[in-house]
Amino acid sequence: MTEDTAYMERALELAAMALGRTSPNPLVGAVVVRDGEIVGEGYHQKAGTPHAEIHALRQAGEKAKNAVLYVTLEPCCHYGKTPPCTDAIIRAGIKKVVVAVKDPNPLVAGKGIQALKDAGIEVSLGMLEARARRLNEAFFKYMVERRPFVTLKAAMSLDGKIATSSGDSKWITGAEARAYVHRLRAENDAIMVGIGTVLADDPLLTVRLPGEDRKPLRLVVDSGLRIPLTSRLVRTAREVPTVVAAVKGKCQAEKKEKLESAGVEVWELPEKEGRVGLCSLLEELGKRGVLSVLLEGGSTLNAAALAAGIVDKFIFFYAPKIIGGKGAPGPFGGTGINLLKDALEVAELSWERIGADLMLVCYPVKPAKE
Repeated sequence: MTEDTAYMERALELAAMALGRTSPNPLVGAVVVRDGEIVGEGYHQKAGTPHAEIHALRQAGEKAKNAVLYVTLEPCCHYGKTPPCTDAIIRAGIKKVVVAVKDPNPLVAGKGIQALKDAGIEVSLGMLEARARRLNEAFFKYMVERRPFVTLKAAMSLDGKIATSSGDSKWITGAEARAYVHRLRAENDAIMVGIGTVLADDPLLTVRLPGEDRKPLRLVVDSGLRIPLTSRLVRTAREVPTVVAAVKGKCQAEKKEKLESAGVEVWELPEKEGRVGLCSLLEELGKRGVLSVLLEGGSTLNAAALAAGIVDKFIFFYAPKIIGGKGAPGPFGGTGINLLKDALEVAELSWERIGADLMLVCYPVKPAKE
């Protein structure tokens, strides 16, 4: 690893410290280096607060003059909730800026780099670009498609069962894996389940970690508006934002009114084969500024999500258990495929031990867009 790369590694490390706290903004880290020494560093901590570059420059002070700035995302050049970072970089006297990746935001998209070059600052682009893109995978997708990034999470036995044939599923994985799922919830803007999960488990879908106050949107895909008024989701809807997505024209007016009176927001959306159209649902979420969704569905919703092509990432937890049973469900229901050549391929597989369980992270190989 070169010295340059080590500085960008540190910037990426800083950026990741704010996972789940910057939406709808990206995660950004910055490091100021002068004469081979880090003199300032910082990261974007929360939307509406100073950006990473500002924190790093403030810490560097006068030492920023003729220094090199390493930043994980192209500096902004427009007024949002904060002034342009490019102006601060120029005023500080930075001589060179090393950028990991260009900002996909149309308000920036190369303009920040050009502003720095116009001011006589040397700019280098592309250091650890792939890692910088992965760090902000949800932000990049949203900026390009205006739809949220969907991560499908499933916990199962080694033989791929998410429950026994009688429906018992608590708990397949251990306490450490379940705690990790709460971290995943905190890192996403919304948590999505199907009505089957609500009826079977009556979940809360909240983040339960010490000192964590984040409340992601709770989203239930419920085509026929079957969610019980006595469910914990409905009873806590005034405390945690809760949405039920139903098929337009299938909602009983009285049930909808009662849900809304309890604080639940009901979305009536177009149907797809008798169920809520998941692509329409993602479009609606995008319009409302939701950048990331953690899908914690059962086999029915998971299969529908797979069929609709909305899954961007998989996180599978494997417990050291064998459940067996022909009737025990796996993570994907539906009709499946007839030929192996039609199976969905995944790539970028990585394993990690979480307590006694194994966590596999991978990405679907999607066909290239013409």
